Amino acid sequence: VRRLLHRLKCGSINMDYLEGKVRDMNDLVKRSDGEDSDKPFQLWKGDEEDELALRKGPQHMPAPKVPPPGHAFSYNPPGEYLPTEEELKEWEDMDPSDRPYGHFIPKKFDNLRSVGAYEHAVKERFERCLDLYLCPRAMKRRLNIDPESLVPQLPKASDLRPFPTTKCIEYCVPGKQDETVMVRCLSVSPDGQFLVSGDEAGVVRLWEVQTSRLLKSWDLNKFIDNGEEDGSEDTKKPIAAIEWNPNRSHHCLLAAIGKCAIVISTGTGRLDDAEVTDALLSAASSCKDGGNISPDSRAAKAVKWSSLRKKKQESDKATISAFGDKSGPVALLRTNRDVSSVRWHRKGDYFVTVSPKAMAAAVLIHQLSKVASQQPFGKMKGEAQLACFHPQKPFLFVASKEHVRIYHLVKQVMVKRLLSGCRHISSLDVHTSGDHLVVGSLDRRLVWFDMDLANTPYKTLKYHERALRSVGFHPRYPLMASASDDGSIHVFHSMVYSDLMRNPLIVPVKVLRGHSPVNSLGALSMVFHPTQPWLFSCGADGRIHLFQDL
Repeated sequence: VRRLLHRLKCGSINMDYLEGKVRDMNDLVKRSDGEDSDKPFQLWKGDEEDELALRKGPQHMPAPKVPPPGHAFSYNPPGEYLPTEEELKEWEDMDPSDRPYGHFIPKKFDNLRSVGAYEHAVKERFERCLDLYLCPRAMKRRLNIDPESLVPQLPKASDLRPFPTTKCIEYCVPGKQDETVMVRCLSVSPDGQFLVSGDEAGVVRLWEVQTSRLLKSWDLNKFIDNGEEDGSEDTKKPIAAIEWNPNRSHHCLLAAIGKCAIVISTGTGRLDDAEVTDALLSAASSCKDGGNISPDSRAAKAVKWSSLRKKKQESDKATISAFGDKSGPVALLRTNRDVSSVRWHRKGDYFVTVSPKAMAAAVLIHQLSKVASQQPFGKMKGEAQLACFHPQKPFLFVASKEHVRIYHLVKQVMVKRLLSGCRHISSLDVHTSGDHLVVGSLDRRLVWFDMDLANTPYKTLKYHERALRSVGFHPRYPLMASASDDGSIHVFHSMVYSDLMRNPLIVPVKVLRGHSPVNSLGALSMVFHPTQPWLFSCGADGRIHLFQDL
């Protein structure tokens, strides 16, 4: 029964055969041929068409047809198609393939009987035969696709507000009229009231955000040379990185200058915050003998703690707030190589420093409350450029020039290695959800990683004209921005959904321009306001701008 059903589906038998009306299916085929004998059929149809359809091998491709003749090939063409004597002379000097009509020259005759034989007919037929014989042909399928349907449907920028649009406040860096001090880094307090900047001269300046008033200035070059003052112009070192403590109760910041990382008390806290800050900095301000580091540990040779309490000037002790007894540099960490990056842990006690040239001791983790340091790596793969903590999990992101490695600090193993495809990574930031990472490089690339998908980039954007210097996410709004040496800052709407089935939405919304490049350096740093859709930027032209959403 199964075989009969299969043959019935294939059409090799029918119900007449099963019911016994027809003994053989060949009789049914002959009967049908006799019935269709009176139907019309194509008289000139040959068997070669069926052979072309049924033959095996490459598909038959007909030869391209000769284009139909135009007005110039008429025996009585209009006057505009007849060449002049000058045009005939030009055609004689040209190759026949470059002439408008090839070998043919338009002529006018009185009647069709006066037209003689075409002298180049045999030659042109021969060349066409050569083309058909020697030139390969390929079948091209034309796709009727609307080009606009290939462009993704992005929402309008006006529907994605708020985002920074207008330059509102400029913070004027004091200095001589002829000299411009390059501002290299920025950071904002967690409450958004204060802004801190670090410049090329090694000076850290504290600003009030709303009024652009300069509140405090600390010249850190006075503290890095064994605690002795050294103010000569030749030995001044720039502020490589600066970051405010992310904990609202801890009013202190970190600054990297030369081979040192300096802890600075800002003196901006209220009564309760001032007490918490003083308790946090009490061990660092009174540390001795290089800090609480075991002599047998690897970090003992890589870093030394020292107190700066005795070396502060009297003018630096005055606090901005009425509470608290510390303001200015409190403690100093001295490493073996120049420090290029400092980043806090979200709880505000641990922080990480990066010294690219220090080999195995390039990445160091420190605890401020206990004045302790540790060296997590015995060997370093590649030259570490940046490092930062995961916002929720005990992970550490370490970026070399081409890769980003993720380490589990509790298990002390490498979790994942992200392949960026960049030549030199210059900036790094982690989304507040912890599942997305954005990387900027000196070869003009911005790379977005979705760590739940793969170790390869989710998106690679290349829209700046020069190297990227800073990238970052907004801590509260779905915003992302990047600053480049071309002097522009690109702002993106970057919505990350909690639904894992939806991809992040990345839409460019604004290009902010306010910095002019100086010596091939433009906008060096940018940072978002912690609570408002505002953006701060600084550049090589010595300017600090605040862009707001107006």
